[in-house]
Amino acid sequence: MIGRLNHVAIAVPDLGAAIAQYRDALGANVGDPQDEPDHGVTVVFIELPNTKIELLYPLGEGSPIAAFLEKNPSGGMHHVCYEVDDIIAARDRLKDSGARVLGDGEPKIGAHGKPVLFLHPKDFQGTLVELEQV
Repeated sequence: MIGRLNHVAIAVPDLGAAIAQYRDALGANVGDPQDEPDHGVTVVFIELPNTKIELLYPLGEGSPIAAFLEKNPSGGMHHVCYEVDDIIAARDRLKDSGARVLGDGEPKIGAHGKPVLFLHPKDFQGTLVELEQV
C-alpha cells in the first residue's frame, strides 16, 4: 500500500529566512511560495534528487501551523507524506486496522493538486502522516 516518500514537511516561523537558508546555504532548488487557504498554510517546496522538503508557514489566524509554532517556536518537522495509489482504499484499510483519519475522513486536494488525507500521530509513533494519491 505505502509508496515512496513524497516529502518531509517542516513548519517554519520565518518563511523568508528558511527559503534563504535552503537556497543560499544549501544550494537547493527552492520553489515559489503558494498559499493553500483550505489547509491554512503557505507552502514552499524544495526539490531534492529523491524527494522534497515542504516548508510550512501559517496562513491566517486559524492555521494549524500557527498552533504548532506556539508549541515549537523555533519550528520543526511537522509531518511526513507517503504516496499511495488509491487513497480511498488506503483510508479504508487503515480505518479497518484501527488507525484514525483526521478531519471528516474525506480526502482534500493538497498542494500538488492531488487528494490527501492525514493520519493521527498517536497511531504512528508520534508522527503526523499525510497520504497523497499519485
